[in-house]
Amino acid sequence: MAKVFLGRGQKTKIRDIKVIMKIYIGADHAGFELKETLKKFLLELGHEVEDKGAFKYEPEDDYPDFVFPVAEAVAEGSEQGQGAKVRGIVIGGSGQGEAMCANRVKGVRAAVYYGGDFEIVRLSRAHNNANVLALGARMMDDELAKKAVKLWLETPFDGGPASPDGGQGGRHERRISKLD
Repeated sequence: MAKVFLGRGQKTKIRDIKVIMKIYIGADHAGFELKETLKKFLLELGHEVEDKGAFKYEPEDDYPDFVFPVAEAVAEGSEQGQGAKVRGIVIGGSGQGEAMCANRVKGVRAAVYYGGDFEIVRLSRAHNNANVLALGARMMDDELAKKAVKLWLETPFDGGPASPDGGQGGRHERRISKLD
């Protein structure tokens, strides 16, 4: 069953559909409208969405107040072995500060997308196993954001080619293991 968590303990049942992933989402004032659009889109795709704020448009808010809760929830889900089923999306003006903030949390690999070639979105998952996507709301419209998010969620981590020395896992897995 897909649900949207509005925050402060409120839950709204949207419809009965199989949940694909749990998505934590957060945005500051610059990303607030896009966040609201993406929440609905994610629910339509069958995901469970938990909104970490902002819960209203506040022009003077600060992105770390919403990004850290998303990143911490994703990291916690990964620690509990739910890594493939838990992702985060953070939205700000450019996505840059949001990614920098999210990447301060151990276990988080945030990638930035603010428009252009979708290959960067695909590679962020396929090669880097990004578990948080930072979007630049001032750089894209709703449709571009939806396409990027859908591609990002549907792209699996490929692990990379096997190690030449016959070691376990691929080169991408090996590289990621060195981050934490």
